[in-house]
Amino acid sequence: MSVHVDVLITGARIATLGVSDDYGLLNNAVIGISQGRIAYLGPRSTQVTSSVLVDAAGRLLTPALVDCHTHLVFAGERLADFEKRLRGATYAEIAAAGGGIRRTMAATRNASEDELFDLAAPRVSWLMASGVATVEIKSGYGLSVESELRMLGVARRLGEALPVTVTTSLLGAHAVPPEFTEDVDRYVDLICDEMIPGAAAAGLADAVDAFCESIAFSPQQVERIFTAAAQVGLPVRLHADQLSDLGGAELAAAHGALSADHLEHSSEAGFDALAATGTVAVLIPGASAFLDEARRPAVAAMRQAGVRMAVASDLNPGSAPLGSMQLAMALAATRFGLTPAETLHGATRHAAAALGLTDRGEIRLGQRADLALWDVAEPAALSYWFGAPLLAQLWIEGRLMEGVGSDAG
Repeated sequence: MSVHVDVLITGARIATLGVSDDYGLLNNAVIGISQGRIAYLGPRSTQVTSSVLVDAAGRLLTPALVDCHTHLVFAGERLADFEKRLRGATYAEIAAAGGGIRRTMAATRNASEDELFDLAAPRVSWLMASGVATVEIKSGYGLSVESELRMLGVARRLGEALPVTVTTSLLGAHAVPPEFTEDVDRYVDLICDEMIPGAAAAGLADAVDAFCESIAFSPQQVERIFTAAAQVGLPVRLHADQLSDLGGAELAAAHGALSADHLEHSSEAGFDALAATGTVAVLIPGASAFLDEARRPAVAAMRQAGVRMAVASDLNPGSAPLGSMQLAMALAATRFGLTPAETLHGATRHAAAALGLTDRGEIRLGQRADLALWDVAEPAALSYWFGAPLLAQLWIEGRLMEGVGSDAG
């Protein structure tokens, strides 16, 4: 029986990234794409025809990357904070002095929706140039109902204007705005009673996130926020155990969170809880490197517990001004000790799971044809080269992205 497909990619070394933790390499297979999906995966045959043939010339083909944790909608840069940190100030000290998230909050509140869009769009393009076809974008720099919803609206616009898939997370519980410094619980009331219902009613949020930390929100306050999210049917995610162990991993697992992110100070009990619920651990090596943190996530313990580990850029103005998922993969390997296979699974299959997406992140029949062709033959090269421009072609839902990758000329 003959099969006709829209596009047929031949001559690639294909990393399918199935359920095992190796690459699932296929050396003599071809991929057929129809209506944005993978319609054929197997040996070259005269029974498979297409009017569009793409010769990969022996290069590596993988699923397109998924960046499952970013804060890329914001105004202002934190260059002053950066210089203070290089002189020895800690992240917590900078935040206590009015810098950090609050500095970005002031600039973001004063920016219009169009200004925020114009600032954010190039950042999405940076990620696309590193092989990304799906990106999560958080709010969290407005810290008022109006500003948080405006940020989420900008994220939705980015998904409509650009070819990438954009998922959104409401992160109103990112920091305490100055007007609520003396009554944090009243700000939590605002998040629960107005911000979350407003985002849900407007269809602006795909999930609710929170920062559980001594400089942000307590486990008890996060419990209230997660309960409010459940009441409107939104899944949750958590910035957990980045600066101290407040039981964030266990809290995320107890609420069936899609992901628990950072985890530098999580305990083995926390990892066991994540493994039991299937909550994905999202590792953020860019922030660890940029802040030069001595503490690293206990990757060996996560591996032993059977926790799924994703990798993300955390693109943000304060702790991770990192615009390349390929560089994030390299840092995950060299700084955190993930194997190259773990980094590739972490930037594709596991990252998709952290967003609740099951139609991408691996190469198999029926999956979205989100594909990245690289100017290398070996998958380990993606974690070996530090931010080198390795992308040759990016395909999103079966369409070649013009102007992206080395093949664009």
